[in-house]
Amino acid sequence: MAAVRELFSKQGISRFGDIPWPPSSPDLYVCDFFLWGYLKNRVYTTWPRTLKELKQRIQDEIHRIPAEMLQRAMGNLDG
Repeated sequence: MAAVRELFSKQGISRFGDIPWPPSSPDLYVCDFFLWGYLKNRVYTTWPRTLKELKQRIQDEIHRIPAEMLQRAMGNLDG
């Protein structure tokens, strides 16, 4: 948490962070079980050389996610 606080100055969202967020929040399920893994696979097809390049790749890949894919992922929450 010290590193998160240093980088994001009282904007860390977690169970013990500055902005509380319950560990089982339904808002995070899709991110926890789908989005982060999907983005990691897309962003790290080749290793980014700089932090700036990493941030840009993350932004680019987020913009490339088809809306239909996110709707299907969110629809899976309902069962």
